[in-house]
Amino acid sequence: MDKKKLMLLLGALVIAIGTAMAARSLFIGASAPKADAAQVPKGPKVLVAQRALPVGTIVTADSVAFQAWPKEMVQDAYFIDGEADMNKLLGTVVRYPITAGQPVTQGGLVAPGDRGFLAAALGAGMRAVTIPVSAKTGVGGFVFPGDHVDLLLTQTVPSQDTGQPLKATETFLRNVRVLATDQSTETTVEEGKTVVRAFQTVTLEVTPKMAEKIQVAETVGTLSLALRSLADNQSELDQAIANGTLKIPAGATKDQEEKFMADAANRPTDGGTTFVTGGDVSRFQRRTAPSPERSAQMIASNYANMMGNRGRMQPTYTPPASSGPVVSYKSSAVVRVTRGKTTTAEPVGGN
Repeated sequence: MDKKKLMLLLGALVIAIGTAMAARSLFIGASAPKADAAQVPKGPKVLVAQRALPVGTIVTADSVAFQAWPKEMVQDAYFIDGEADMNKLLGTVVRYPITAGQPVTQGGLVAPGDRGFLAAALGAGMRAVTIPVSAKTGVGGFVFPGDHVDLLLTQTVPSQDTGQPLKATETFLRNVRVLATDQSTETTVEEGKTVVRAFQTVTLEVTPKMAEKIQVAETVGTLSLALRSLADNQSELDQAIANGTLKIPAGATKDQEEKFMADAANRPTDGGTTFVTGGDVSRFQRRTAPSPERSAQMIASNYANMMGNRGRMQPTYTPPASSGPVVSYKSSAVVRVTRGKTTTAEPVGGN
C-alpha cells in the first residue's frame, strides 16, 4: 500500500472516531437531563386520612396525619397544621365516609358532646345500650371507649329440693365495642399517660337482639365485663375463615376485602356460649340443676319419711301453674298404716 492511501485511511479513521465520540456525547446528554427536584406541593399541611375511615370510626392517632397540600387546593373546611389542635380531634367520630388520602373536613367529624355524636358512632343496624357496673364488674376502670369486651352473667338458680342452689356464670356476648364510660366518649390523657378512672355505667354497641338479651340478663343476675385482648379478634377471624364460618365475597377488590375483614373482626357475637358452675370450682358446690321431676320425687319422699310414723299420707306433688302444664308426680315411697291389729303399706298419694 502506498503512502498516499495510508494517509487517507488514517484520516478516515480519525474522522470516524471523532464522529462516534460526538454522537455518544450527544446521546448521553439527551438521555440524562439534569435531574429536577422532587415535585413537593408548596402549601400548608392539611389533615388527611391514612386509611379508609367508614362512618362511625373513632379517630385515633394512627388513622390521620398532616400532609403537605397544594396551596391553591386548600379549602377553609380543612384542618391546617399549626391551627388545628390534634388532641381535640382524637376521639371524634367520622360522620361521612373518608377514603385513604382524602383531606378530613370539619363537617366530617363529630366531637364528643356534640348533638348526634353517639348516633354517628354507631354502625349501621346497631344499637346503644347502657349497663351499670362497679369497680369489680368494670375491670377496675381499665376499660376505655373503643375497647372490646365480653359480657358475663352471674346468677344463682334456686334449689327445688333440699340441696344447695346452683351458682353459675356464663359468657353470653362476645366482642362488644365500648362506646362510652359514664357520659364520656373519649380517653383522658395527662402528661402522655392515659388516666384510669372509676365509672358507674358503660354504653355498648350491640345488635337489636343483643340489646333485648342484655335487658333480660339484668333482671336475672349480675352483669360483668371481661376486657378482650387486641389479638383475640384476629385469631378468631382466622379461625372463622379456616373452618368456613366466614367467607370472603368472590370477586372482591383488595379494599373491599380489607373492609369486609375489618367489619367481621369488630362485629359482636352471641354464639358459642360458655359457662361455669359452682361444681367446676369447688367440690362442695352443685354442678347441675335438678330436674323438676327429680325435685318433686325428693320432696314427696322426704315428706313421707317425716310423716310415716304418724300414719299420715301426703297427696301427690303438683308443680306451680307458672312453671308450665300441670303434671302430677307420684312417688314410689310407701307409708305403713296400722288400723287396730292390721298394718298395711299404702303408696304416697294413694286413697
